Amino acid sequence: MSQANSAIIEYLARSREVIAAAMADPRFIETIAAVVDRVAGALEAGNKVLLAGNGGSAADAQHLAGELVSRFNYDRPAAAAIALTVDSSVLTGIGNDYGYERVFERQILGLGRPGDVLIALSTSGRSPNILNAAAAARANGLVVIGFTGESGGDLAARCDLCLRAPSASTPLIQQIHITAGHIVCGLVEERLFPRADAAQPLAAIAD
Repeated sequence: MSQANSAIIEYLARSREVIAAAMADPRFIETIAAVVDRVAGALEAGNKVLLAGNGGSAADAQHLAGELVSRFNYDRPAAAAIALTVDSSVLTGIGNDYGYERVFERQILGLGRPGDVLIALSTSGRSPNILNAAAAARANGLVVIGFTGESGGDLAARCDLCLRAPSASTPLIQQIHITAGHIVCGLVEERLFPRADAAQPLAAIAD
């Protein structure tokens, strides 16, 4: 077996181990279920979901916002979600005028309303702009949901719910985050817009 093939298998095995650890952790499963309840409840009440993260976590924020606003498994009405990572003029304006550590906080102060949900993604749980965003959200009546690594960092204490991926490896944490995010999007979609022909939860239909 080539060195490259061995590395591929090793990484896939590590991914499998982290998924297995998540599946075996009742707190992890219960937290996802609680996230579904909070997100679905907020959307049903006419509120919205705001998402924020840096780097790969910014991509996850945008990805999950897209699943909510567009669709996940099937056609249905749009759900209200905004990724706070996409407006270059807002990001650079706030970064220039107030500092990068406030790029999400300032948006929450302008866009967030009591009853909204902030999903804050940080693999370390220590990103200053995410911590500031969570503090601003809590102070203004938003529900704060953190997606972090196994330690939770400083973010866990600022959250109403904190989903801790059972790993200290950034790439593996991000894999768990997007997997959990997909579960949330699928279950929220089915709860708010149920299908008569849905054979089972999260039954994706290939287009």
